[in-house]
Amino acid sequence: MLEEKMNVTEMGHLVMNDSDASTGGTADNSTVRELLYCGQGLDDFHTSYSAIHGIICLLVCIFGSIANTLNIIVLTRREMRSPTNAILTGLAIADLLVMLDYMPYAVYMSPYMQFSREERLTYSWSWYVMFHSIFAQICHTISIWLTVTLAVWRYIAVAYPQKNRIWCGMTNTLLAITSSYIVCPMVGIPLYLSFSIKPHVEQLGSDGNPYKLSTNGTARNITLYRTSTSELAENYPTLLNVNFWIYSVVIKLIPCIALTILSLRLIAALLEAKRRRKQLTGNSKGMKQIVDGRVVDVQQKKSSKNMDKEKQTDRTTRMLLAVLLLFLITEFPQGILGLLSALLGKHFFYNCYLKLGDLMDVLALINSAINFILYCSMSRQFRNTFNYLFRPKIFDKWLPVAQNEEDTPAGRRNQDGATTQITQV
Repeated sequence: MLEEKMNVTEMGHLVMNDSDASTGGTADNSTVRELLYCGQGLDDFHTSYSAIHGIICLLVCIFGSIANTLNIIVLTRREMRSPTNAILTGLAIADLLVMLDYMPYAVYMSPYMQFSREERLTYSWSWYVMFHSIFAQICHTISIWLTVTLAVWRYIAVAYPQKNRIWCGMTNTLLAITSSYIVCPMVGIPLYLSFSIKPHVEQLGSDGNPYKLSTNGTARNITLYRTSTSELAENYPTLLNVNFWIYSVVIKLIPCIALTILSLRLIAALLEAKRRRKQLTGNSKGMKQIVDGRVVDVQQKKSSKNMDKEKQTDRTTRMLLAVLLLFLITEFPQGILGLLSALLGKHFFYNCYLKLGDLMDVLALINSAINFILYCSMSRQFRNTFNYLFRPKIFDKWLPVAQNEEDTPAGRRNQDGATTQITQV
């Protein structure tokens, strides 16, 4: 029943929970059937997918918890410390909290856990569901705004490299991360005020499910608990609409629009930097340099050091662009659906948003879990540090030693050769 369904990462499910609980879902569903915003096909998809949603979410959360823990361990190594990696660490912490918080709920939603109604609607479980929904939304909001911060920092690094150390130093980075962890919980204040735990009495059978004369034995009056709108929200219905607007606009659409603009400008800046680098490389032809009494081609020297550093910068930018684009794919639809729910009302919410809630949940969880794969596939420094930390030492006997010490986390190549000034020949 919809009264027991609570989407943890989406505030909208909590907002609409009480209206369905009060009616049992029957009156509203009949109205929704007449409107059918999204058709019967979506309803069939929701019914079939909900049977496996709990298992999928649990697997994603287990993988995501391990992956984000590894992210934190690798990114906090001394040789990995940088403003960008500090933001990625803050992002991994927020995502890890979401995963850990979601796992009990995923177990609860598993079809193999045959909880009775009496076991599902206890006071302690209702408190967990309310805390869970609010806490996960806060952590997810922190993750969203840290992603925006990451995009801003990377754009400055590519478009304004001369200002990067001033604007995006470690002090400002830590200030931005701390601000996200302080401000985002304050944004959820209307959500805290909107809900409370309310008791109600139901007649249940001996098996803990609704009493049926023919099968459930002796009837019992049992006090059950569910998350419902608070008295403040009942006296001021506008509070629920404020929650929806905060969720759809402040938490979703504004960050998504900002990330879209920043991602496009970041791609443009990356292409411009590549064009300038190619132009400078072309202009350097014919330049010679004397190193240790030997004449070395400038372009060869550049490719051995500067070009490698520039390529590493490009790889880092491409990796972060992948993080941003993945974020947009999962978050933009949620913001649009939340906005439509605020504009079109509960009928759209029940017939469209609620039926897609499980799918949006698992996409958000995958987005929080997959960053480890992106780092490993696109960042050589991350891979090297990860191998250094977790590769069994016994493998060192058979694996070749890196030729370039810069490829190892602790290694930093020392250049002993003296370089004289560049001469034209």
